[in-house]
Amino acid sequence: MNHEPLYQERLRRYVTALRNERPDKVPIRPFVAEFVAKYAGMTCQEVTHDYQKAFDAVLVTGRDFDWDAMVCNMVWVWTGLTQAIGLRYYGIPGIGIPHETGFNYIEPPEEQAFMREDEYDALIADPTGFLYDVWLPRVSTEVAKIGEPSTRRNNLSFVKGGMAMMVYFMALGPHIQRMRTENGTVSAIAGIFKAPFDILADKLRGYIGLTMDMHTQPEKVLKACEALVPHLTQVGLGTADPARQVPIGFWMHRGCVPFINPGQFKSHYWPTLRPCIEEFWKHGHQTMFYAEGNWDYHHDDFLQLPERSILYHVDRGDLFLAHRKLHRKFALSGGIPNTLLSYGKPDEVRSYVRKVIDEVAGEGGYILDASAIMQNDTSVENLRAMTEAAREYGVYSASPTTSPGGEAVLTPHDGSDVSGLKGLEGWPPSAVPPGVCFPWETKVQELPEISGDKELLRRIWQNIDSLGNTYIWQCLLSF
Repeated sequence: MNHEPLYQERLRRYVTALRNERPDKVPIRPFVAEFVAKYAGMTCQEVTHDYQKAFDAVLVTGRDFDWDAMVCNMVWVWTGLTQAIGLRYYGIPGIGIPHETGFNYIEPPEEQAFMREDEYDALIADPTGFLYDVWLPRVSTEVAKIGEPSTRRNNLSFVKGGMAMMVYFMALGPHIQRMRTENGTVSAIAGIFKAPFDILADKLRGYIGLTMDMHTQPEKVLKACEALVPHLTQVGLGTADPARQVPIGFWMHRGCVPFINPGQFKSHYWPTLRPCIEEFWKHGHQTMFYAEGNWDYHHDDFLQLPERSILYHVDRGDLFLAHRKLHRKFALSGGIPNTLLSYGKPDEVRSYVRKVIDEVAGEGGYILDASAIMQNDTSVENLRAMTEAAREYGVYSASPTTSPGGEAVLTPHDGSDVSGLKGLEGWPPSAVPPGVCFPWETKVQELPEISGDKELLRRIWQNIDSLGNTYIWQCLLSF
């Protein structure tokens, strides 16, 4: 069966809603993680430790539920890879925790934080160097500390970890193609990004340590956030959708009130987040604000961003308030409570979905999804009820949305004037630029006299060096 016409119909529906316009129907884009294991008859261990099984479960679930878009693998953390690197902050299903349980993130005690309170200057001076020299040896059971004798396990961690990352990333493209050809399903997001402040709270200082630092050394925290900005922006741009159709994924964690106070949001979080989002938009990339928790307090700040530059996903916030405040500029998604989908009744789900469609989706610019990522406690019957209710009540027009020329070519950037956007323009340059581990300008000083095509030598060195940069920043952001 040729699923390409169906794929094009769904792509246009999804992208039209992302642009805050009205498609033919409300797009359905559930962020389903361990739910796919439950539905496909697998364990959490299987889909977490074997990404091919996770891919198969995504295909089975997408086919049977007939959704418009899905994340290609919402159980993103492949624990085979995390074991190869030796990342100590993951609980792996079947190793110390039940195999029926999803993977866990284990934040260390404050005194064992992966970055110490007196190490800000080292991070600020060279973020990539700090990650390799200080952070990675602390988060890995395998990597030797700088200055200590290397070990076979240290060497193997880089060989196995690097090759595992390459194998995993290279498997994603063919899987996304299978979603398209076998199911007609759109891959919902592309790229990875986190706010500088969230990175400090998640993977470096930890939440408690960062909270203390905001009282004792807020200037150093700000300088660290500023130092991270160009590196995190480079990762986001380098992993974004080349076609500029689906948004960059941005997972928002600990930067909202009451995790921090309003003054800290305005002094630290927002000034080092907004330039990144503007830079993405200057390059034609929309960002999905996956607002985990309740970000209602910050709606007015988000309205400072360019029209259509973000998709705002509602978790614990008020979906109806977000619609009233943000819909004039941005598309919305989410807002169907996970507790309802896990523990409610199908009729209750249908009723709530109808309320959302009536009050939020009427003018378009809304994508149906749960409030948060769905794990294996989500009810199959309730998710089916959500899907059926959307198809019944979420029809705007009977007109087909298939692009006559085949490919849907809409991008969220169409027609936007970005000439006034500052983004990272004028941002202080990094001592070691984003995307670089060991600069060519330094390497060339070690080499004998160079003859022939010097530009060729420089280009290949920088291309290979950038792979080392990709490895460490993906360890930080994705795994």
